[in-house]
Amino acid sequence: MPRTPEENERIRRAARDKILQAATELFIEKGFHSASIDDVAKRADISKGLLYNYFKGKEELLAAMVDLRIEEVLEVMQAAAAKETPVEQLRHIVEGALDNVREQPEVFRFYLNLFTCPRQDEVVAKHGNRLLGAYAEQFEAQCEIFEKLGAPDPRKRSLHFSSTLQGIMLMYTNYPSGFPLDDMKAQTIEEFCGNRNLQPDGS
Repeated sequence: MPRTPEENERIRRAARDKILQAATELFIEKGFHSASIDDVAKRADISKGLLYNYFKGKEELLAAMVDLRIEEVLEVMQAAAAKETPVEQLRHIVEGALDNVREQPEVFRFYLNLFTCPRQDEVVAKHGNRLLGAYAEQFEAQCEIFEKLGAPDPRKRSLHFSSTLQGIMLMYTNYPSGFPLDDMKAQTIEEFCGNRNLQPDGS
């Protein structure tokens, strides 16, 4: 019995996801430039010819990975925006960011490396800049949240908030076995969602 169009699409999506997962693992392990298409095909357990049916090469794989990361950032912000109060919105961002880094610390480090790669590396820098654009949109949305909360300087408060989250995430990826992530999550929620949330200097 021939497959339905829906079944064909499901199979195609599953194969594409498998290739992207293999590429993500290898780019993390070896780096974008050191990993080869042959490596990706072997890890995905498919032929190189079949891989090229889905992606033209490594840069297209990297672009798809960044697209997925941008979607994740937008989903978090959309879910936060759906919360009823600014405090609930901030709490959702904190929990989403720190839960994600707990589940995928290596992925966080990989995308961080995109931001810090040499500017001469035009391929990687181009896609890192795309991701930075998504984070810039997230920052602006946070500024609006802090403005609703009545923070004296919403942009400075949002910068403090982002810096706190990014610092915690980086520390956790460096010291996952001993870092008190749950305690840091609770402390961050208390600092920005508790009674002190209007005081940018913590006074």
